[in-house]
Amino acid sequence: MPPARAPQKPLIGIVLMLAAMAVLPFLDVVAKTLGEQSVPVVQIVWARLFFGMLITLPVAWKVVGLKGLAPDPFWMHSLRGLFLCSATFFFFWGLKLLPIADTLAIFFVQPLIVTMLSPVMLGEKVGVRRWAAVLIGFIGTLIIIRPGFQAFNPGMLMALAAGTSLAIYMLLTRKISGRANAMVTTFHTNVVGSIITTIAVLFVWQAPTTEQWLLFPLLGLIATIGHSLIVKAYDHAEASLLAPLAYAEMIMAVVAGWYFFGDFPDRWTFVGVGILIACAIYISYRERVRKLPPSVSGEHS
Repeated sequence: MPPARAPQKPLIGIVLMLAAMAVLPFLDVVAKTLGEQSVPVVQIVWARLFFGMLITLPVAWKVVGLKGLAPDPFWMHSLRGLFLCSATFFFFWGLKLLPIADTLAIFFVQPLIVTMLSPVMLGEKVGVRRWAAVLIGFIGTLIIIRPGFQAFNPGMLMALAAGTSLAIYMLLTRKISGRANAMVTTFHTNVVGSIITTIAVLFVWQAPTTEQWLLFPLLGLIATIGHSLIVKAYDHAEASLLAPLAYAEMIMAVVAGWYFFGDFPDRWTFVGVGILIACAIYISYRERVRKLPPSVSGEHS
């Protein structure tokens, strides 16, 4: 039986979501630092998932006990874990090749892909207005990437692949919503990713330095704190209200990238991100209108 839902307190949800967006860019800082030290990307992903699993295990065990650590449906939770693993891999690979803010800017195509795939995976109806917002959003992505106007960087493709993988992860999350405790779901996702990356990392393992061994668990800790804040935020406010706030992560990403690596996005990146943010807010608004009774909304998106 799914846990009881907390009373809706939108302001608390907004604060928690903004706190998560302030924390998560430091995960990117640690991952990029390790990448610049020539640590293999698979090994960085392994550290993020393996130590995330160790951190969430005692909490999940306390909440549901040993029998509850295998959520139902098992295969869908496992598939969800696979796509989060691939999203993390592609994103960290992108970070190795691009500044944090640029990687995140391209990665923000994810809400648009969710809208595109929701008719196929969830059977949802997407109206003309939201399709138009998706199209304009992709124009924003092209402005950020600017194919033909700047040197091609493979990190751009990695960031796009990460956004696509996370979009599928989010759609699978919607399908299993309410079927398992959030911490159990997080733990199982980390377990699936840990198994996959533990096998893969055996072929590329590089002996870490003392500093790198200290950074490895920090990846799991930051990720756990950030995603726990997001889960708590969704307990207090609607997804349509919180989703656009994910773009607040860009602010801290710009600050962190400048402070730690001396990177600062150019004006066209900001223009593209502005378009993406506007489209995401509009899609979120249309999602809220779509859920209202026809007598209240007066239309369908």
